[in-house]
Amino acid sequence: MRKSHPLRRIVLATAATVSGVVLLLSLKPASGPASAAAGTAPQQTAAGQESPQGGTRPAGAATGTVTGDATQTQYGTVQVRLTVAGGRITQAQAVQAPKGGLSDQKTAMAVPRLNQEAVAAQSARIDAVSGATYTSNGYKKSLQSALDRMKPSAGSSAGTPSASSSGSTAGSSAGSSSSGAAQARTVTGKVAQTPYGPVQVRITVKAGKVVQASAVQAPKGGLSDQKTAMAVPKLNQEAVAAGNASIDAVSGATYTSTGYRQSLQSALDQAGG
Repeated sequence: MRKSHPLRRIVLATAATVSGVVLLLSLKPASGPASAAAGTAPQQTAAGQESPQGGTRPAGAATGTVTGDATQTQYGTVQVRLTVAGGRITQAQAVQAPKGGLSDQKTAMAVPRLNQEAVAAQSARIDAVSGATYTSNGYKKSLQSALDRMKPSAGSSAGTPSASSSGSTAGSSAGSSSSGAAQARTVTGKVAQTPYGPVQVRITVKAGKVVQASAVQAPKGGLSDQKTAMAVPKLNQEAVAAGNASIDAVSGATYTSTGYRQSLQSALDQAGG
């Protein structure tokens, strides 16, 4: 019994070694292909993600959007948003406009035309739409504020090459642009009281001339709304054309016209005109 015991150990040890080798050989082929497949799959997904990212970047960098100030009118708020590409307006839209009742019809009539004119003119010098004067004036003011926000970026890009070239030419061009901007002034006249409500006029003066006039206050309510809508646009045009307060009263709106002229004169006095 003592002699046979070591033989049993040898036999058992040999059997264990053989079974271990067999197990190792059976495991290695299975792990090899799995690891190779796992290594190729991430490379394919990574390659699939690169192409769409590269395709969307140039398109996103080519377009900019600028939103003007919200302008209050007697019938509601007007706010204009511009899409700009290469320094040019490619699209204009009113993100806010008067609504409710008759305003819905006027907005639907006026805003598409104003959008087209803004793109065509590339400025705020566009005609008011007949029958929607307040909406048109509010549109132009918001449009101008959006255009003003475009100027600093254009000025900075234009200033870089001039600084690198000639100092004298850069100084002269900068001086002329700054002096041109300094000549434009906006002045608001005193409030003129009338039997139907206050009238207050605001003017923009450039190089000693009235380039824009608007009534920031005017009689409203009841019949006054109709008279104000009829008279104020004419008075604004006459103020710009005459360059002074010697303008004709609008028939049927005598009190409004008188108040307008008084406030206009006080604005001209402040402007030194």
